[in-house]
Amino acid sequence: MDITAIVTFIGFNTLVAVLSWWKTRHDDMGHSTGYFLAGRSLPWFVIASSLYMTNISAEQMTGLNGNAFASGACVMAWETISAIAVVVMALVFLPRYLKSGIATVPQFLDLRFGRTMRMVVSFLFLYGLIVAFLPFVLYAGAITLGQMADVSGLLGVSDRAALWIMVIALGVIGGCYAVFGGLKAVAVSDTIYGVGLMLGGFLIPVLGLYKLGGNSVSAGWLILLENAPERMQAVGVGSSADIPWHTLFTGMLIINIFYWCTNQVIVQRAFGAKNLAEGQKGVLFSGLLKLLGVAMLVLPGIIAWHLHQRGMITVPVKEISSSGEAVLARDLAYPLLVRYVLPPWLTGFFGAAMFGAILSSFNGGLNSLSTLFSLDIYKPLIRKNAGDSEVVFAGKIFGAVLMVVSICIAPAIGNAPGLYTLMRMAIAVINVPILAVILMGMFSRRAPALGGYIALPAGVLFFSYFNFIRGNDFFFFKLHWLHTAGLNLLFMMGIMVAVRYLKPLKERYIQADSGQVDITNWKYARHASWALLVLLMILYAVFSRIGVIGAGKDSFRNVLFILAAATGLFFSGVFLMNRFCRTQKVSELEEL
Repeated sequence: MDITAIVTFIGFNTLVAVLSWWKTRHDDMGHSTGYFLAGRSLPWFVIASSLYMTNISAEQMTGLNGNAFASGACVMAWETISAIAVVVMALVFLPRYLKSGIATVPQFLDLRFGRTMRMVVSFLFLYGLIVAFLPFVLYAGAITLGQMADVSGLLGVSDRAALWIMVIALGVIGGCYAVFGGLKAVAVSDTIYGVGLMLGGFLIPVLGLYKLGGNSVSAGWLILLENAPERMQAVGVGSSADIPWHTLFTGMLIINIFYWCTNQVIVQRAFGAKNLAEGQKGVLFSGLLKLLGVAMLVLPGIIAWHLHQRGMITVPVKEISSSGEAVLARDLAYPLLVRYVLPPWLTGFFGAAMFGAILSSFNGGLNSLSTLFSLDIYKPLIRKNAGDSEVVFAGKIFGAVLMVVSICIAPAIGNAPGLYTLMRMAIAVINVPILAVILMGMFSRRAPALGGYIALPAGVLFFSYFNFIRGNDFFFFKLHWLHTAGLNLLFMMGIMVAVRYLKPLKERYIQADSGQVDITNWKYARHASWALLVLLMILYAVFSRIGVIGAGKDSFRNVLFILAAATGLFFSGVFLMNRFCRTQKVSELEEL
């Protein structure tokens, strides 16, 4: 890394830190609403950027591009299916959350099922974030920045020592943002870093195609479509597909709904919205960013594969498999690509933006963990009479401790075969059980807490046994692990439905309006949701056999046909939606 890169890296990070301090210097961080929910003052664009930046970090950019390097474009499902999940969040979950005026997802379960359920789910969230999220963020960030900046060569240390140095630096700086700044400082820094990450992130595939095509972006694009075109296939087909097409409707959809609708790290940003309309705008706009994000989270991995095949970059061998085949270190593909295509003067800027993405996910996770511990464990169980400032202080101490724990765990992840898949699999142990209980609490007014108490441990044991011990072998048939996650949801829902009919609540649960937030829907929420779903269909149609894959000179004609059909589908949907809304309003007036 030359002096220009170092100066731009330090300068951009310093600018973000100063602006974050300036925007939060007068905020009251001694009380829980100000510290944990930014005083319920976040506008839609801050919510959208914070959601996106918390979600997009090095474990996404490095891990998902690594999966694309190994398996092709079918892994884009982790990004694209989230568009469906954010629609569900905006129209179904968020109105109910804000109506209750809660700060954590377990608080919703407290209102619905009682305090014990709140405690149980809080501990499950803590496990998921501590074991299956924060260390992955640090590890992925360390190897990405370490490779980009060639830290081992710069400092004259081993790769292992460079990994530890980067993990410690990221952990300490990210922890300071979360512990001392609260949610608003995290959200403000996310917004600024988000601009840099989007600019740099979309520049990488353009420069990659330019290099691949011999100084021609269009020539590079043709190479992707004509040489090994199956790697550009959006839908996973064949037994060897990393994400088979049929899993999109089971575990893939379920895990995305958990992540975008019930994961405390994500939904806490929406909890800080000024009102429901701002929250819906922010959530839905983040869904648009997720669809656009395929260009920087999947495409670079495919480009890296082609560059590696041509000897333009060299992804090292990680190990030799039992069959004697060389297994490449897929998670190094993206940082090696970045180092290859970026000119030195841009390396510092993009490194700073990537640094911000890593900090965003890490400090966002720490802030959410502190919130869960303070509001759901410390005050209810440890110090019931604790004042607001004491609760905030306890959260800061807990966050500082977790910072150290995450730093200690992170380097051990390097032994995993695939970073991103391992992270998703590890957190699936608790995310499907939590989602099942929340779904039953929202949509069944007579379901008792007993069903959740039985189903939660049963679901955790079911997935742990069949996925990690039996390798998704169900004695008479074998499933993809995402199908196992989907089957687990059905298993748990079956238990809770049976308990609901055997021992239903005597009185139906009615959700009370806390009055803390204006819960008037954004008038264009349904239209924006439909537009997102149509864009999702366009994306999959374009990168399929009816689109550009193998179409050659007919590619342009096929894309025009897809866009024309999608336009008709969108306006037809809007027309039907407006008719439905008008009919519904007339019915309500007639009832009055």
